[in-house]
Amino acid sequence: MTRFLGVDLAWAEGTAAKPANESGLACIDESGQVIEAGWARGIDEVVDWIQRVAEPGAVLAVDAPLVVNNPTGMRECERETGSRYGRWHVSANASNRALPHLGGVTLHGRLEQLGWAYTDGLEPIGAHMSSFFECYPYTTLVGAPEFGYDERRPRYKRMGSALPIVERRAQRAVVCDDLIERMWRLHAASPPLDLATHAASDSLVTEPTPLVDAAYKHREDLIDALLCAWTASLWHRYGSARSQVLGAADPLVVDGRRGTIIAPARLEQRRGDDRSGATAVSAPAASAPAPVR
Repeated sequence: MTRFLGVDLAWAEGTAAKPANESGLACIDESGQVIEAGWARGIDEVVDWIQRVAEPGAVLAVDAPLVVNNPTGMRECERETGSRYGRWHVSANASNRALPHLGGVTLHGRLEQLGWAYTDGLEPIGAHMSSFFECYPYTTLVGAPEFGYDERRPRYKRMGSALPIVERRAQRAVVCDDLIERMWRLHAASPPLDLATHAASDSLVTEPTPLVDAAYKHREDLIDALLCAWTASLWHRYGSARSQVLGAADPLVVDGRRGTIIAPARLEQRRGDDRSGATAVSAPAASAPAPVR
């Protein structure tokens, strides 16, 4: 049974004096069981975890820029994120070689040394080859109808500065709780994700969302890792019928590698010439409510 890994990677690699921020980690299988879920600090710990939980043919989705060929400015896949998902209030931060924090590029190199194959989503990968690609959880949330974000992304990361800090944190927790309930319902989706099958992911449902920033970020990293793992499962099962490749036409290719983002997509989020193979998907019927916190 294929394993799907998700890593919400901290871009800064850290130093001896200042350890890296936490990276969220999640591994699921085709049945939606959460095999592992947790956190790591630094590229070494992330790579060690990947190697420990992966099996031949594993698919890994990473929330971080993995191929950054442009010396300045913004990658084409980041521009396309804004142009295709902007209506849902989704855009991407710019990444380029001039930035000091490119942990994803380091992770890419380490994985290829270990025999993993980077995919830009344009060429097939061998059935028993372990592969990895770049994803962006916001595109998953608005691009997959299963989540029900038909008009705009959930503001579970930044609430803006209009409200006082105490109210902002409280509202952020409400939005996060709603997102977790939507994720909990994925146990009936295709592909499935069953948060109840691991203590760490189940605690997202059974424990209240914390208000303090550090504890909240700890939870958010795990949420994003689970979304990455589910995106890997979606891509493996449906390919371009349910997802699109952002940056597919980027002419900046170095050593045969193009920077792309593989993003779940509704029909209306695609370009005209990319709609023919797309599959229209309706959100699943509401199931029983999530356990009361």
